[in-house]
Amino acid sequence: MKGEVWVYAESTERVLHEVSLEILSKGREIADSLGGSLSAVLVGRDLMDVAKELVSFGTDQVYWLEPPDSNFYPGVHVVEALTELVKEHDPDILLLGATSVGAELAPKLAARLKTGLSAHCNDLKIDEQGHLLQVVPAFGGGVLATIVCPEKRPQMATISPGVMKIRRNESRNGKILRREMPLNGKSRVKVLDSVKEERMEVSLEKAEIVIAGGWGVGNKENWQMLEDLAKLLGGAVGATRPPVDEGWAREYQMIGQSGKTVRPTLYMGFGISGMMHHMVGIQDSEFIIAVNTDPEAEIFKMCDFGVVGDLKEILPCLIQEIKKGRSEREGF
Repeated sequence: MKGEVWVYAESTERVLHEVSLEILSKGREIADSLGGSLSAVLVGRDLMDVAKELVSFGTDQVYWLEPPDSNFYPGVHVVEALTELVKEHDPDILLLGATSVGAELAPKLAARLKTGLSAHCNDLKIDEQGHLLQVVPAFGGGVLATIVCPEKRPQMATISPGVMKIRRNESRNGKILRREMPLNGKSRVKVLDSVKEERMEVSLEKAEIVIAGGWGVGNKENWQMLEDLAKLLGGAVGATRPPVDEGWAREYQMIGQSGKTVRPTLYMGFGISGMMHHMVGIQDSEFIIAVNTDPEAEIFKMCDFGVVGDLKEILPCLIQEIKKGRSEREGF
């Protein structure tokens, strides 16, 4: 339907994913500019309260698909159900979060709907013809590419977490359209159990202080010093891609083009070269401090304060001085 914007709303344990709320706020803006409506698609059991919450974040209607049980694999069954729902209502735009779920659903949906897809967008706009302009970092984040899908519908994109603001309006009214979601699609994958991963105390997106490390940290033992520093400062630990690949950091700690966007008051980067695919995720930080042994490292061109030195020497001294200062204040 012309001007109808859809957002796939992710929820875990009846809690909406923040990136879905961010996209809903942007979706509301886009729908208003097109003179259309905004809808959310919600999948899961016993989610009436979540569906009502979606209305307060800007939706005109919520398509709530309720499966017969909770042990289904979204990669097959949700794709089947969403494909049929999209074909039935023909929305103009379909947006998903660039999460592990969104990254699996979006390309499968796009292939079945025979339309285009832009991944990891950090902005969305509408041109004079009403086309969705999908802004994506390209060439390692060195440039911003604007992608348009002028012919096929729906226009599809996944949005990186943390790049859009959340807006809420408790006075909004909307419809909740519930329907059963049959598990028709055959899947070779079966959900046997769900294990909740223990996350960091302070989330990267909300942290006022972010301590980040790159390949230059060197090993897991040195990485522990970043964890210790973050704990002392009440901050969160972030990473570039190599520490995640090496197992020093978790996937949810990755910052950058294919990770999260942060806006802390203070960002401290250790052993990070400054490639643009990471820097696009920290460019809105208020104050950036960088430590690197290479005086020509790219990160020194963007930081507010740079230290050319070995983090293995600097981190222990920094941690010691912070502990010393804290002890002196407590003693006083």
